[in-house]
Amino acid sequence: MPLAPAHTASLVDQAIEGMRALLASGEWTVGTRIPPEPVLGASLGVSRNTVREAVKALAHVGLLEVRRGDGTYVAAATEMQALMRRQVDRVELAHLLEVRHAIEVRAAALAAERRTDDDLAVLDAAVARKRAALAEGDAAGFVTADVAFHVGVVAAAHNPLLVELYDGLVETLTASIETPAGPDELEAEHDDVLAAIRAGDVEAAASASAVLLDHVAG
Repeated sequence: MPLAPAHTASLVDQAIEGMRALLASGEWTVGTRIPPEPVLGASLGVSRNTVREAVKALAHVGLLEVRRGDGTYVAAATEMQALMRRQVDRVELAHLLEVRHAIEVRAAALAAERRTDDDLAVLDAAVARKRAALAEGDAAGFVTADVAFHVGVVAAAHNPLLVELYDGLVETLTASIETPAGPDELEAEHDDVLAAIRAGDVEAAASASAVLLDHVAG
């Protein structure tokens, strides 16, 4: 008698792992709608009912969001990201800035130790895009480039857990950035962070990151 439920459970687990693999590979990105149940069931080799149970499980932990009448969308790439996003919605901006300080200052120090040429290229490109966007009056482009810089610094630390934690802050970070009406008052601070990381100066990178975030906090 117990064999049937165990078999069903294993198929649901199989479907969950298949969906997790699609999230981990980047094939399913945050904000995209996943395939409908028949298509997903066929690709995973399970029934529609099994797909439905797997979707419910992943929605429960915040990885997927079921929108009635519209479909199911990717809400987060990992459980850590989903947890961070839920917590960010419940705290004050000052608390968010404190968490950013804790993550980004340490990440900048690690980035100075571990950055690769590819990491520096990503940061250089983000700075260039930010300056170009400001010159062109492209507010959305400025915000996107500024976020890319901060994400790039954390990525250059090459600590996957720090990256996951920071990913959960990106939406709120994006919403909090204001495009300057004139010259970028924080341009020099961003340049200092990048210069210290490029030079491999751990203490200077941490200090420059702390100064930048202190100015952001006002």
